[in-house]
Amino acid sequence: MGAETEREQAAITIRAFAPSDAAAVAGILKESPQAADWTEASIRDSAGWRGSVALVSEREGKVTGYLIARQVADQAEILNLAVSLAKRGKGEGGALLKVALDEFRARQVTYVFLEVRESNEAGIAFYTKHGFTQRDMRLNYYRNPDEAAVVMEKKLTS
Repeated sequence: MGAETEREQAAITIRAFAPSDAAAVAGILKESPQAADWTEASIRDSAGWRGSVALVSEREGKVTGYLIARQVADQAEILNLAVSLAKRGKGEGGALLKVALDEFRARQVTYVFLEVRESNEAGIAFYTKHGFTQRDMRLNYYRNPDEAAVVMEKKLTS
């Protein structure tokens, strides 16, 4: 099983998001009600935002995951991260997050923040596994359904 997992992870390519990836990312977000619900136009525009880090994961030329984050001064925020249902649990989310965090370290970012739905236990566990800690709660942050956000942070520099 370990070799199978290694082969699965070796097949992942992480690359910069291109505007032509927006339709594939929108499809992934439709499968991901826990992720922020963005329009295809918002997704397409995200790579052009000042301070952005926009990445996709792909296997065999097909986009299977997406991460968008942005930097402001010495802090960054993960705005959206989603992986297609068929590829969850195979290392793509972690690979996307690692590349983004490495980029932010290179940019000398001190802290990275994110919000995750309070009910998204898998998401909270994922970010905790990757060194994020709970910092705060934001009541009534999400809609459809209305619920709180857990604010998490990770310190990148000592």
